[in-house]
Amino acid sequence: MAGPTTQEPVKTQQKCIAIFALLCCFTILVVLIFSSVDIWGDDEDGITEENCSRDCRIVLVENIPEYLLLPVDGRPHLPLSVGFHTLLDQARRSVEVVSPAWDLNSWDMETPPSAAKQGQLLFQRLLSLKSRGVKLKIASSLTNSAELKILAAHNAEVHFVNMTALTRGGLRSSFIIVDRKHIYIGSADMNWRSLSKRKELGVVVYNCSCLALDLHRVFLFYWQLHERDYIPSIWSKRVTALYGKNDALELQLNTTDATAYVSTSPELFCPKDRTRDVDAIYQVIQSANRFIFISVTDYLPLVSRRFRGATVTRYWSPLDEAIREAVVLRGVRVRLLISFWKKTHPLTFNFATSLKSLCMQLQNCSLEVRFFSHREQKDDIQHGLNHNKYMVTDNAVYIGNHDWVGSDFAINAGVGLVVEMKNSLKEDGETILEHVKSAFERDWRSRYAKSLQGSKDHQGKYRNLQQVKIHEETKEENKWNSPLSL
Repeated sequence: MAGPTTQEPVKTQQKCIAIFALLCCFTILVVLIFSSVDIWGDDEDGITEENCSRDCRIVLVENIPEYLLLPVDGRPHLPLSVGFHTLLDQARRSVEVVSPAWDLNSWDMETPPSAAKQGQLLFQRLLSLKSRGVKLKIASSLTNSAELKILAAHNAEVHFVNMTALTRGGLRSSFIIVDRKHIYIGSADMNWRSLSKRKELGVVVYNCSCLALDLHRVFLFYWQLHERDYIPSIWSKRVTALYGKNDALELQLNTTDATAYVSTSPELFCPKDRTRDVDAIYQVIQSANRFIFISVTDYLPLVSRRFRGATVTRYWSPLDEAIREAVVLRGVRVRLLISFWKKTHPLTFNFATSLKSLCMQLQNCSLEVRFFSHREQKDDIQHGLNHNKYMVTDNAVYIGNHDWVGSDFAINAGVGLVVEMKNSLKEDGETILEHVKSAFERDWRSRYAKSLQGSKDHQGKYRNLQQVKIHEETKEENKWNSPLSL
């Protein structure tokens, strides 16, 4: 009887090696999946998509500097500082903050005490969260902030998002989440100027854990990027979107039926099912039937990137083309209110003139552009700056963190909130759409909104902002529509 051949031990050894290799591959795969994001230690306070609240209250919050004399529209708008303090009053367990700036606790000798007061009060309020047993978490791209160091010394957890390594951009996101139930989104950040010198607009949403849970997932996305220099290719389901433009959250806002969702940018920061900011804005423009009112600090449909030591600039068309289509093909009335300040790019006027020219010799075509300008102090380029970043139509509102500049959407991190009302605008003015529309029309009628005179003779002057002067109209009957002389 023949004994075992020498090939059998070899085959057995090969099988063992193969099994071991498969186990190693499986182990590596599991490690990759679960190390791409740290999903442990965060149970979302027991809130799930099934048990979260959809009966919500939304409030418009604004900061209007006391030296801006705006027409009274009769609708009470909650001051931004009051909105922030009211929001923090609700905190019982957690406060999560993302802000592009941390400059609340200003003790600069050149800063007027009255202007800095609100920022200092808010900073002290954040410090006091520790004594109330409330956990404070902050995601920031700032590496050397004195205020963040002080907050960290008072038990705040601070995670650093290295935007330079990730996108070569910046963190422009500005939002707050309290107890995964209440949220703020808007143009203001953790800067004393947002509470005193700059004109800001945002919304606070109360008792809306469904929406807050989705925004918390955006925060968790930033949180997991702590000190990373790359964006993982595999993410946990904990950071994927719950709602989007094709599957919006159905909810009650101030007893009115509505839908809402959160959008983000840039595209690299959009996990599965998360809607990009530019797609959210495009959807709101496309859904408008009668009017589109836009208020932004800067409007510039260009993307600039550094390539081999040189700056390459190209036309960025999505939003510019969407506006043109709405005006010309659908007959939607468009008003665009842009801030005029020391950092306004000269080409802004070229694009504004191009948009205005669409309606030349066209019936039922209405596109107006005005520049919001307050006489600035020489030592502060943000004195009276209209820092708003929103759009309102006859059926929806978009509140965001970005100006409508191509480069912002391409490389900078931001968030947006889209709210669409089921019953559109109400005559009683109770919806958030009517409140935002009222705020826009107030600014549009104000003495600070200047029309653009864009003849060909002025084109050469656009290249030098030092030659751009604001025409101060002295006649009382023309004080709301004095032109911007170029």
